[in-house]
Order: sequence, then structure tokens, then C-alpha cells
Amino acid sequence: MLIGRRYLPWLVMLNLAWEVAQLPLYTLWTHASPAYVAFAVAHCTVGDAVIGAAALAVALIVTRAPGLAHWRWGRIAVVTTLTGAAYTVFSEWMNTVATRSWTYSELMPVLRVAGLDLGLAPLAQWLLLPPLALWIARPRG
Repeated sequence: MLIGRRYLPWLVMLNLAWEVAQLPLYTLWTHASPAYVAFAVAHCTVGDAVIGAAALAVALIVTRAPGLAHWRWGRIAVVTTLTGAAYTVFSEWMNTVATRSWTYSELMPVLRVAGLDLGLAPLAQWLLLPPLALWIARPRG
């Protein structure tokens, strides 16, 4: 219940806002049609939901999470965040280097790691949004 009714809806809303806000950091913002930009935002937001759900599933397995009342929220948030961030590093490499599916605009802040320019916006997205969605979704009282 918590995952489907609280975590995922918050994660989707937060990621949708993030995807829209970071559009100028990609060349598609200026090189694609409005319809394609809308498709890209929807596609990426759905992908974010899948990644976020999978990252949480990994975290629940790795932390051997018992029933919801006994979750170790901090550990679950850390593993969820690191799993999502690790996938993002791979995905950014795959899409900007291996397949060249997208490119960063000159506005994208990058971190150079082992010869790879890693966009800081997508990395920040996965370092901030999963723990925020978990915090918002967490049962109170």
C-alpha cells in the first residue's frame, strides 16, 4: 500500500517536475519538436518511476526489511538512493556515449569521471528525489 499509494505517486510527481525543469540542459530542448519534447518528458518520467520502484525493491531485499512498522528508513533510503544513482550513471553513459541517444546542452553542469562527462542534474535528481519521496510517504505517528 505505501509503495503504490504514497511513494510512487510522490516519486512520479517530483520526477515530472524535475524532468521539465532540466529540459534546457539537453539539446532536445532547442532541437526537437514540442511533441517530441512532451514525449521525452513522459517517457523519462515513466522510466524514473520504474527505476525508483526497482531501486526500492533492491533496498528492501538488501536491508532484509521486515514489515512496514519495522523498516529501517534511513538504510532503505540510502540503498534506494545509491541504487538509483548507480543506474543513472550507467544510463547517462549508455545514452550520451554508447548510443548517443541524447546530448547535453552547454548549460548542463558536468562532472568528468574517467573521461566521461556525467551530467550533474540527473545525478542530483537521483540523490535527492528518492529519499524525499520516501520521507513524504513515510507513515506518521
